[in-house]
Amino acid sequence: MDQPLEVPELAADAGFVLRPWRLSDLPLVREASEDDYIPSITTVPSPYSESAGVAFIERQWGRATTRAGYTFVVVTAAGAPVGQVGLWLRDLEQGRASLGYWVVKSARGQGAAVAAVKAVVGWALRDLRIPRLELWVEPWNTASVRTAERAGFQREGLLRGWQEIGNERRDMFVYARLNDER
Repeated sequence: MDQPLEVPELAADAGFVLRPWRLSDLPLVREASEDDYIPSITTVPSPYSESAGVAFIERQWGRATTRAGYTFVVVTAAGAPVGQVGLWLRDLEQGRASLGYWVVKSARGQGAAVAAVKAVVGWALRDLRIPRLELWVEPWNTASVRTAERAGFQREGLLRGWQEIGNERRDMFVYARLNDER
């Protein structure tokens, strides 16, 4: 990849669309910042301010140009932004990339996360030809466990004390999809 990355628009199941971030997505950032969990596992600012929200969106733009990865806004068929999914390329030289996702509380239970993850997985395996995709989920997060499994990921194990969340080391399940499992 010699050129800066460009975040494409991807169609997803159930009419969802994945697209690059826009400044008009500030209300989504504000709602995410008020969530009890999202700011603790992401760079979503909390407390929210407009300048912090703009800085968050600008960081998402920078992830593509610095080759860190692709970050998408998840949008409903009606055009409402409801979440984010990211494909992170930190370990691409080892043939691995990771995914992360969140959906704001007001839009949960509508299939947005599964649709978004499936769309990014299909694109990453088919077009980018990434050999292995990984994601990590806290064991208590049953909704995210279901999302990972519905998107075709297989649980490979428990990583003890894997990630610091809110000043505490937390265990994480590791999930993976291999390119030859398509």
